[in-house]
Amino acid sequence: MKDERPSWDEYFLRVAREVGSRATCNRGKNGCVIAKDKRILATGYVGAPIGLPHCDDVGHMLRDVIYADGKIRKHCVRTVHAEQNAICQAARFGVSLEGSTLYCKMEPCFTCAKMIINSGIKRVVCEKRYQAGEDTREIFKQANIELNVFSDEVEKYPDSS
Repeated sequence: MKDERPSWDEYFLRVAREVGSRATCNRGKNGCVIAKDKRILATGYVGAPIGLPHCDDVGHMLRDVIYADGKIRKHCVRTVHAEQNAICQAARFGVSLEGSTLYCKMEPCFTCAKMIINSGIKRVVCEKRYQAGEDTREIFKQANIELNVFSDEVEKYPDSS
């Protein structure tokens, strides 16, 4: 029996999951792959800035964040998001992201969404929804960024309240 090959989106999401296994903050364990023309341009995972202590070593740096729905949730501010790290990696090594596709576990946060727009990425593919993804969906629509989310399941974080 012949195994069915994954689609390119499924393939790059699988790679993003593996990249996320390197994350140094156990909240979310997100990884990111940016690809164009079926080639990986950059990767990133959740972790502290280069040379600074990791959550896994010194604990989380949790802060209360008030969302538009009025709910207060815990957010770890020690780390750089996977999408941000992938975009920074591309910038550091002079790789243009113009017209590329970004793959990650969940919809990007609003800050990552703005970075995605400004870096020239034209498409975002995610496995799940993000608990505060409404603003991201709206800004992507305004910027003509194609957003494909495989599942309407919302990513859950430990200790997010």
